[in-house]
Amino acid sequence: MPAIYVCPLSQVAATVASTRASHLMSVINAATPVERPETIAEANHLFVGINDIVEAQDGMILPGEEHVRRVIEFAGTWSREQPMVVHCYAGISRSTAAAFITLCAVRPERDEREIAQRLRAASRVATPNPLLISLADRLLRRDGRMVAAIAEIGRGEDAVENVPFGLPLMVGAG
Repeated sequence: MPAIYVCPLSQVAATVASTRASHLMSVINAATPVERPETIAEANHLFVGINDIVEAQDGMILPGEEHVRRVIEFAGTWSREQPMVVHCYAGISRSTAAAFITLCAVRPERDEREIAQRLRAASRVATPNPLLISLADRLLRRDGRMVAAIAEIGRGEDAVENVPFGLPLMVGAG
């Protein structure tokens, strides 16, 4: 079944292998080296170099509209015949935001609250970066519903690193 899998950097190779993913999205600090598994074609790997921040800070890359646009465009290239793996450093904030954005982009008929609740059910520690969500909400013309849905599930439990988890593409009505 097509799904998006979220994991930390330390679990990329294992998650790609176990899910037989065709696409990989790395949403991580620009200077962090990410080794693309051999099974992922170069064209099927998106690297978005941003920091996990919500306000400008010296020496850091603030997520911007151009970064979110790249996530949305990459989601549109995914055939959804095989899974996609999305990761950041810890698998908690940037990657969970990117997975939520991807699901909202590829399934525009799905309710944002239902997607956010599925995200929370799949991961107790997921804490999507609110700036990424806000930018995507505007770009996808979700009229504040993405922001509200993520606010409703609240901050996840504290953790150093998330465990890999999946979000099925076709769960629920629609």
